[in-house]
Amino acid sequence: MRNEYAADLGLSESDLAPDWHTQFGRWFADAVAHPLPEPNAMVVGTADAEGRPSGRTVLLKGYDPEGFVFFTNYRSRKGVEATANPWASLVFPWFPMQRQVTVTGRVERVDRAETEAYFASRPRGSQLGAWASTQSEVVPDRAALDAAYRGAAERFADVEPIPAPPHWGGFRVRPETVEFWQGRAGRLHDRLRFRRTGDGVWALERLAP
Repeated sequence: MRNEYAADLGLSESDLAPDWHTQFGRWFADAVAHPLPEPNAMVVGTADAEGRPSGRTVLLKGYDPEGFVFFTNYRSRKGVEATANPWASLVFPWFPMQRQVTVTGRVERVDRAETEAYFASRPRGSQLGAWASTQSEVVPDRAALDAAYRGAAERFADVEPIPAPPHWGGFRVRPETVEFWQGRAGRLHDRLRFRRTGDGVWALERLAP
């Protein structure tokens, strides 16, 4: 099971934007235009207080020079781990384009106003789901989950807008490194990484594949 990458593709230092967020914007626009299914899907890696890792796919909901934002139940596994051990990795696996972006950085909660603004933009069904689901907890069966959803629908039947649950909100990953990976023939891939230095300046580095 091997896919040989194109020989004529590449990524040089001169190809990059001067900062990681502009470069990410270029590649993200390419992924949207490609088109890829759910181009904002990313694998979020966290670890608990003892360093035991876990990962899952989450949808990116915003990015800017301050970092990458996603939303979740703060009581979920990733929410608990990101609170106890505030470091995370993100991977955007854009394999049909022979590209990948990998991010590492500190995790912090977004302010409540940002959470409420995003929650208000969600479909009503997703809002009810956020109230109904005790994310990452063991449930006896599907019927229990469906019953919890019906209970949330009844609770908020006459409520508009539905408020964001207090245990639900956003996380921002503030990057320490952002790596842009371009597949190349012979597994000699191009890996260019922006790395935050101690004085707040970003260094650009090429990594061996």
